[in-house]
Amino acid sequence: MNKLIEKPLFGTRIGIFGKGGSGKSTFTVLLTMVLRERGYHVCLLDADSTNIGLAKALGFEKSPMPMLGYFGGMVFSGGDVTCPVDDPTPLTGADVLLETLPEQYFVQEDGITLLIAGKIGDQGPGAGCDGPVSKIARDLRIHSGAGQIVTLIDFKAGFEDSARGAITSLDWAFVVVDPTLAAIEMANDMQNMVSRMKALELPATMHLENAELVAIANRMFTEAKIKGVLFVINKIRDPEMEMYLRKELLMRGIEPLGTIFEDPSVSIAWLKGYPLDMKRTKREIQKIATALESAEALAVDLEVSTRGNESVNKVMGS
Repeated sequence: MNKLIEKPLFGTRIGIFGKGGSGKSTFTVLLTMVLRERGYHVCLLDADSTNIGLAKALGFEKSPMPMLGYFGGMVFSGGDVTCPVDDPTPLTGADVLLETLPEQYFVQEDGITLLIAGKIGDQGPGAGCDGPVSKIARDLRIHSGAGQIVTLIDFKAGFEDSARGAITSLDWAFVVVDPTLAAIEMANDMQNMVSRMKALELPATMHLENAELVAIANRMFTEAKIKGVLFVINKIRDPEMEMYLRKELLMRGIEPLGTIFEDPSVSIAWLKGYPLDMKRTKREIQKIATALESAEALAVDLEVSTRGNESVNKVMGS
C-alpha cells in the first residue's frame, strides 16, 4: 500500500445506524473494506453492545478486549464509565494514541484497526444498561502517529444511542434502511433529530438536578459538529421493491445514496463466522463511498466559505 496522502475523510467520525436486522453491520464492514482500498487507515469501533462477529466478518482471527475495561468498567458494576443520559460529562482519557494502547484492546491488519466499545452479555445481572458503551462511542478518539484515521462506528440497533447524544460527536451519520416501515420511520426520525440539532434545539435535561450537568448537556448538543445524515437502502430483492422504498423515502425528503441488493452469501458468512465477500456489492459500495467523499468535500468548502464571509462582515462592520 502506498504512503497515505491527504483525502477528504481523514479525521472524520462516521456513525452507522439502523433498526435491528437492517444490515448495518454488514454495510459497516463493506464500507470499511472499500475505504481501505482507497488508501484510508480505517478504525472500526464496534459500539453494538449485543451483536458479535465483526472481527470474523473482517477476516480477523480474534476479537480485541472491550475498551470498557480500559476505561475502568461500567458504573453499574462499580466502574468509572457512566451513562451519558445520567452524566453527560466527557469520558476521561478518551483521546487515545493507537501506538500507546495496550495490544489486547485492538486488532489490526493492513490498515484496518478494530476496537470494541463493550458488550453487556458478560456484565451479569443488574448491569444490563448499555449507556456506558454509548459514552465510549460518543467520546473515544483514536489517533495515530502514522497519520490521520477515518473512524467508522457501528452503533447498537435502533434509535437509542442517537437519543443518548452519541450522535453529537459525529461528522456524518449513515442510516441503513431495509424494506420495512419501521426502517423508513427510523430514517425520518434521524433526519428530524439532526435538523433540530442544527437549529440549536436543546436536549431534554429535566432529569438532571445539577445545573452544571445541564450546561454540559446543552453545550454538547449546541456545539455538535455533525454535517448531515446519509441514507442507504439495503436488502432489496427486486427493482419494484427499490422503487417503492425510494418513493416512500422521497415523500419524507430523503434521497438515498445507493441501493444494496440482497445477497444470500452474507447471511451464510454471519452464520458460519466467515469473512464477508463483497464481490456482488463492491460497485455499489464504491459509489456510496464516492458520494460520501463528495459530501465531505462540499461541507468543508461551505464551512471555509462561511468563515470567509464572517471575516469580511467583521471587517466591514469594524
